[in-house]
Amino acid sequence: MDTDVLVVGEALIDIVAGDDGADRELVGGSPANVAVGLARQGHATRLLTRIGRDERGRRIATQIEESGARVDERSFTDAPTSTARARLRPDGSAEYEFAIDWAVPAADARDLAGVRAVHTGSIALFLEPGGTAVLDTLRAAAAAGAIVSVDPNIRPALVGDHAGALARFGEAVASADLVKLSDEDARWLYPDLDDEEVLTRIAELGPALVVITRGGEGLLARGAHGVVAAAPYVVTVADTIGAGDAAMASLVSSVLDDPRVLPEAYALETALRRAAVMAGITVSRAGANPPTRAEVDARLG
Repeated sequence: MDTDVLVVGEALIDIVAGDDGADRELVGGSPANVAVGLARQGHATRLLTRIGRDERGRRIATQIEESGARVDERSFTDAPTSTARARLRPDGSAEYEFAIDWAVPAADARDLAGVRAVHTGSIALFLEPGGTAVLDTLRAAAAAGAIVSVDPNIRPALVGDHAGALARFGEAVASADLVKLSDEDARWLYPDLDDEEVLTRIAELGPALVVITRGGEGLLARGAHGVVAAAPYVVTVADTIGAGDAAMASLVSSVLDDPRVLPEAYALETALRRAAVMAGITVSRAGANPPTRAEVDARLG
């Protein structure tokens, strides 16, 4: 299968404590969630990650491949599969404790041949030794003419000091066409700026499109024609795990489907609405379980 989108980043097991005190284990990791979301939107997607040859790793690989994506053969290691223990706050949002091993090779010219888009972010961008390889992959993808997307998905316990993380984020963004971050990411990276100022600051680093997801307040974006807002898709929230990843997958999918999303305001508004619907469907069910293209189309009418 040819690769339309290469996603580089962590895949792990989210361990979530249930109301009854029993743990549930769900396949997660922001880049892995994006890969699943893109595959469910009909894009040929390959995930370069790091998972163990253990039961958890096999479960991750099976779920990703059942979604229609493919796990790169270089992703497997003899180390244990990484985990993230998620605790849900009263509002349905999650906080995490990580046990993660991250070492991944940089993509080479063979990996990028025929690839139209490359996505990365989250732990993969900041945690060494894999972080430097991921940054090299973004630069190679940009040089090859692929669409590059980045989602910092900040995990304060893992990204190091603020100055270093901000510098790494800036290096990644310099290669990107599309950047998506949450309002929490924005506050951590740029604590003295409001959302519109954050959009401007990041856009000045080079991306054609910058989007902030704001939970129940929807999305705010800065594109070629200024700032555009999109309302949320209102649902009953089960939990918020995977919501931002679903929005990210939708945005990448929209740019692949219609390159006018980057230069034209109307196409961007349509893409933001679609991202809001995809995120909304995801939060209406437990875990990171993004919808198919048919499900999104049905909600859009």
